[in-house]
Amino acid sequence: MDQRRQIQEFLSSRRARITPQQAGLSVPLRGRRVPGLRREEVATFAGLSVDYYIRLERGKLAVAKCAERHRTCAAAR
Repeated sequence: MDQRRQIQEFLSSRRARITPQQAGLSVPLRGRRVPGLRREEVATFAGLSVDYYIRLERGKLAVAKCAERHRTCAAAR
């Protein structure tokens, strides 16, 4: 398995496992379409732009800076 695929699987699986309550977010009354965190929420926690995080999770970026990877992984925990 290549590195892009590993990063993609890691980020999407972690994002799905963390509930909004675990991340300290309030849950709207109407519910959510996804069981875990939204991409926008993870990007905010990681200090990344939403567009950059989406490209990272989808494997569209060839290389992410080391600091950005650490922030993203920390936000996904």
